[in-house]
Amino acid sequence: MLSFMGLANIEMTSQSNTTRLTVITLLAIVLFSPMFVLHGLGGFDFWWWMSSNLIVLISLSLFLDKSYRTYLKEDFSTGLARKVLFGLVSAIVLYFFFYAGNSLSRRIFDFAGEGIANVYAFKGDAEGIRIGLLMLLIIGPGEEFFWRGFLQRHFQDRLGNWGGFILATAIYTGVHVLTGNVMLIVAALVAGLFWGWLYMKYNSMVMNIISHTIWDISVFLLFPFN
Repeated sequence: MLSFMGLANIEMTSQSNTTRLTVITLLAIVLFSPMFVLHGLGGFDFWWWMSSNLIVLISLSLFLDKSYRTYLKEDFSTGLARKVLFGLVSAIVLYFFFYAGNSLSRRIFDFAGEGIANVYAFKGDAEGIRIGLLMLLIIGPGEEFFWRGFLQRHFQDRLGNWGGFILATAIYTGVHVLTGNVMLIVAALVAGLFWGWLYMKYNSMVMNIISHTIWDISVFLLFPFN
């Protein structure tokens, strides 16, 4: 009887975790998809919107998932110098990959220039200092905390490393689809594949956060492609 009850409790816990993961995934899709289409709502511009979305999703993730808190504590307490260095190098590699892709796509596709310009239109009237601070403190770290550290980690637990990596990357790319901007969708796919692989390979939030944040600031503020 005890054995049966134990198995029943495990099954109920598993079903509960799956339900929570599904709800949070759907919530992310609902929060992000219109943001990339509308860019803002009145004075609530794209950058405040994205930051708010990430704060909500990260808060839910940390509140509902005790194992995530334990994982982060361990990740941030070991091998920091190596992880920071690898993250920096990976950001540089990804930047130059995009640099080459930017040049090549403009030569091949007539729509590339307009599509890239539309990506930079997300900046709107926001001051560079505010964008930079939000990228540094919330957006860069937050995207990795949620998309890779929470979502991909749980998908990998359920579907295996490659299955989880592919599904998380597909959802990350999918929230950009409603924009109809081919260049943005491709950029999201390439970046999602890169950071998803980096996380699958090294299992480090520190590394991914450094990579994503440095890349964001470089592409949007320091060395833009427009």
